Amino acid sequence: MPHRDQHVVVVGGGFAGLNASTQLAKAGFRVTLVDRHPYTTFQPLLYQVATGGLNPGDITYSLRRFASNHAVGRVSFRRATVNAIDTENQQVVVSRGEPIAYDHLVLSPGVGVNFFGIEGASENARSIYTRGEAIEVRDIIYSGLEQLTAERDPDRRFTVVVVGGGPTGVEMAGTLAEMKSEALPVVYPEIHIDNFRVVLVEMGPALLAPFEPGLRDYTLAELRKRGVDVRLNTTISKVAYNQVTFANGGTLDVDVVVWAAGVGAHSVVNGWGMPQGRGGRILVDRDLTVKGFTNVYAIGDAALIEDDPLPQLAQPAIQEGAHVAQTILARIEGRATRPFEYTDKGTMATIGRLDAVLQFPNRKDGKPGYTLRSGPAWVLWVAVHLRSLLGGRNRLQAMINMGVRFVTWPKSATGIMGDITASPAELGREHE
Repeated sequence: MPHRDQHVVVVGGGFAGLNASTQLAKAGFRVTLVDRHPYTTFQPLLYQVATGGLNPGDITYSLRRFASNHAVGRVSFRRATVNAIDTENQQVVVSRGEPIAYDHLVLSPGVGVNFFGIEGASENARSIYTRGEAIEVRDIIYSGLEQLTAERDPDRRFTVVVVGGGPTGVEMAGTLAEMKSEALPVVYPEIHIDNFRVVLVEMGPALLAPFEPGLRDYTLAELRKRGVDVRLNTTISKVAYNQVTFANGGTLDVDVVVWAAGVGAHSVVNGWGMPQGRGGRILVDRDLTVKGFTNVYAIGDAALIEDDPLPQLAQPAIQEGAHVAQTILARIEGRATRPFEYTDKGTMATIGRLDAVLQFPNRKDGKPGYTLRSGPAWVLWVAVHLRSLLGGRNRLQAMINMGVRFVTWPKSATGIMGDITASPAELGREHE
């Protein structure tokens, strides 16, 4: 059957879904992209939105604009939630409009926050995995600082607890710490730096576990130098609106808890009838075909090769998007499919202005890859992230906003503001 007569439905407009759609369209397939949002979000920079460094529009890109970038009729977009998948009749049941028929189905729904069943976490903690969540966290933090200026209570502290010592947690805590130590004396002279507290909680023995020990130690030292209260080997057992309880029995009064401790499949995936493994991820064979199917595939963070799990990062998702197009093409043409092979291009995380860590992949001789830290690593981090944004306007706007914030720091700490809102603790007190 000619490729132009084959219809592929791609669920999810993240790194994996967009790359799969692009490669499938280039190969001649008709593609329908389905997502519950009308835009795609560049998740690695959401913490910048949460801390007022970037506007939400800087890191989001219209999915209809994405579809229009391809030949007319080659890629279409449907904004909807996937409620069910009818594999017998090869249809995707969606929340808007008629079911969408498919010849091949690619599932790339991404993942969301995983609270690991910790009491009160889902109700009282905040995450920054979506644009809306990042805006909410930003408004809570800046509202809390404004409240401190009004109260003028030397004993009152605004406390942010960041849970999780991976890149997201480190980047969030580091940015907040710079606001505490450098911006408060200039922009909020009414607040003493001791009245703004940043706590980073990690259940393991080190931050940035996938990195080599030297970079982990460097990151820990840099965060502590910036005033972050880093607590390693520490587990949270309960989250209330104004307090966290640790597994060792201690407690800490808080104003907002930012959860960056892990991810899991969206609950809606549980109703799709797909085989699931750890964290609710969809089980796939090495060629990215969902186990038990021949024309259903899963890629990105939501997919799991059980005996060789991949890191839930942008690069594996992007590469899987390209590979799944080749798998579908091979299956149609009667050729053997190839197993997916991930090419590690390195990992990086920023700690603050002019400070980051970067680890290149292991060398061919098996020795650890080269590492980079401090200013040079930060410059590379900025370049990679700006280049990865979709759309020239987004790249230019993000570059301008980040550049202005850098040059005019610390006065620019409140350059991008939102609405004044109540913190979780304040909301809790209103109901007492």
